[in-house]
Amino acid sequence: MAVVTDATMPELPEVEVVRRGLEPYLRERRIDGVSVHHDRAIRRHLAGERDFIDALTGRQVETVSRRGKYLWLPLDDGRALVAHLGMSGQLLLPPPDQSDETHLRVRLSFAGADRDLRFVDQRTFGGLFVDDLVDDGDGGAVPASVAHIARDPLDPKFDDREFSRALRARDSGIKRALLDQSLISGIGNIYADEALWRGRLHYDRPARTLNSRQVAELLGHVRDVMTEALAEGGTSFDDLYVDVNGSSGYFDRSLQAYGREGEPCERCGRPIVREPFMNRSSYRCPTCQRRPRSA
Repeated sequence: MAVVTDATMPELPEVEVVRRGLEPYLRERRIDGVSVHHDRAIRRHLAGERDFIDALTGRQVETVSRRGKYLWLPLDDGRALVAHLGMSGQLLLPPPDQSDETHLRVRLSFAGADRDLRFVDQRTFGGLFVDDLVDDGDGGAVPASVAHIARDPLDPKFDDREFSRALRARDSGIKRALLDQSLISGIGNIYADEALWRGRLHYDRPARTLNSRQVAELLGHVRDVMTEALAEGGTSFDDLYVDVNGSSGYFDRSLQAYGREGEPCERCGRPIVREPFMNRSSYRCPTCQRRPRSA
């Protein structure tokens, strides 16, 4: 596979892999220790380090939740510890005898537990902060900072019909719309390119030109590729996106468009091309995904 040089962010599958790893261990655990090793890791907690430590110490983690790319630990006081992974953030539960603390930014220990939660971040673009939980309008709660984020396509309460209506009202290209987290969350550059390849759609085709059947098919491709990625632990190009045990996903071996510049399309054999898109890149087959005349 071609070397990928775009700066990528973890998308829904990578974040869900982490959530599934954390949830069974952290559910109903009480935090009994917090240490901050790099102040940049809590820069989004505007009240500062002392307040961050005091807000968490003694609190019980209710569960581990996610919406799109956003992950949080609801607490027993109506607030949540929100994690933004950025480009290289990792939430790890290493075994007790693992002493490697390279790039350790924040550590949480738990009463009666032999493992602690470590936030590791090589590039320090991610971070943790405590936020108030607010009503999500459907009987649940989300951090106030996440309330503007749309539901993701794997959410049981995702409204396919409303999404189709909103997408078809957009004048922008399809990919730009898919990356809009206020319209549909969890999709980033990798899985947008994969879903569009499966749907034989050019990224710049105006969203308003799709009919309801085509939107349904595209949404099906999005769900399929994300479900398949989840089954393989997500996509890891440089060992930065890992599960809570530090293991990399291997869905990069199954990618059919993203990162495959110059390699033959698995449908028609034409080399995949890479083109500039929103300060990133888009990968497509020039035969299967023809550029629309208006683009």
